Amino acid sequence: MTDLPVNTDGTPPVYDSIGIGYRQTRRPDPRLAALIHQALAGARTVVNVGAGAGSYEPPDAEVTAVDPSQVMLDQHPGPTKVRAFAEELPFPDLAFDAAMAVMTVHHWSDPARGLRELRRVSRRQVVFTWDPDHRPELWMISDYLPQIRDMENARFTPLSKVADALGAHTVLPFPIPHDFTDGFQIAYWRRPEHFLDPVVRQASSTFAQLPADIVEPAIVRLRADLDSGSWGRRHADLLARDSVDYGYRLLVAGDDGDGERRTHSTRKPHPTSHNAAGPAQSGDGRRRCRPPRTAPCIGAGVGSSMSRWTALSA
Repeated sequence: MTDLPVNTDGTPPVYDSIGIGYRQTRRPDPRLAALIHQALAGARTVVNVGAGAGSYEPPDAEVTAVDPSQVMLDQHPGPTKVRAFAEELPFPDLAFDAAMAVMTVHHWSDPARGLRELRRVSRRQVVFTWDPDHRPELWMISDYLPQIRDMENARFTPLSKVADALGAHTVLPFPIPHDFTDGFQIAYWRRPEHFLDPVVRQASSTFAQLPADIVEPAIVRLRADLDSGSWGRRHADLLARDSVDYGYRLLVAGDDGDGERRTHSTRKPHPTSHNAAGPAQSGDGRRRCRPPRTAPCIGAGVGSSMSRWTALSA
């Protein structure tokens, strides 16, 4: 293993302090897993950068897990684990068929450099991240903890910049299901009572890094609103929904699974529709797309800054 005990700025990896017990509270969601595995289809060797406990790794590939946190690597079940940072991957050029990075780019000290490293060491890149420019935002932020907004805007790179750095040919939306099993911050948009549990909050890097004197009063207010029924009245529309697009996106770059490298396309979307991540949209003016060999098309709600990326025909 590579001995890298601290970040480039001298601080220890964040998950060395907040990652204990992570595997017990963060269970991979099968719908997100299906989308990621589809994008990785055909890859025999995969490097998982920011691997954590190994969520969403394809079961039929030889996976090398990379993470700077020994706490997280100790929870990873795989046989091949390397302690390293995304910004300086200890592998030769094109060492892997594919590289994956799931909800990790915002933890990197230099995202652009890390994304360049993904491109250097692999033929295909699959990145799942969140767009800080997307709206609507989670009610927890607007109603109780606006401090999260500043933290997330500082940590997350806008989607358009991530896509540019990757040279992404495909961007897919992933609306969050109401029963999403992976307990990061957005998972409980329709289950507010879960935020009352300190174990659940600790599993989110956002909550884990906010001071207790900010979080605790907000949780007290949330508890009171749940007890009085005011939360339910205020967000009655959410209780009737099965999923919400909160700005989570899967980006795919590099080859398309059969060795062909794709680039940005300006071809029009295919009229048929299917999405492994969630329901296709209809009747609302948003784009529809059909399934591809690996990753098909630009999805709905990407935003005007992404308008030059459109659907790719398989």
